[in-house]
Amino acid sequence: MKVGVGMPQSSDLYFASSNKHKYQEAKKILQSFGIDVTFYKIELEEIQSDSLSEIASRKAAMAFGKLGKPVIVEDDGLFVDSLGGFPGPYSSYVFRTIGNKGMLSLAKNCPAKFVSVISFSDGNISKSFEAKIDGKISTGIRGDGWGYDPIFVPHKSKKTFAELENKNDISHRYKALKKFASWYKLE
Repeated sequence: MKVGVGMPQSSDLYFASSNKHKYQEAKKILQSFGIDVTFYKIELEEIQSDSLSEIASRKAAMAFGKLGKPVIVEDDGLFVDSLGGFPGPYSSYVFRTIGNKGMLSLAKNCPAKFVSVISFSDGNISKSFEAKIDGKISTGIRGDGWGYDPIFVPHKSKKTFAELENKNDISHRYKALKKFASWYKLE
């Protein structure tokens, strides 16, 4: 699987998800590191766990089991300090049920962080890469973005993720994919 400098790109790396937005972000970010990735659209069962790493690792193993090719998955969560880290690994469910308006009513202007875990599986190797970005919940919905992007303001910014042009250069997903890319190129 060695990609290394001067070697042809691996076309066998897949990003497994049902979320096209996550894939598009991951593809752009990985291309900046010289890694090509193909979308593998799949609904993966999400285990109930307080650990993003455990959830992502299980999903990667399930995706590899179905695809039979090297695969990465990403699981992330919004952790609000004043809510004891909620919604955390339950962020997707909370977004589907109460959305950004509901989160604002619970945690407007509260410190929060986004955490991303990228998990890789090729049937032999299983490895995860975690990263976070600190920030806060905004006071209103701002920008045209998906998920919690219109209400998350990263530290040292006045803009939400949805308003930032350089989100893919600073996000939790970028940081986790950067760790993955460094490892993957050496493997």
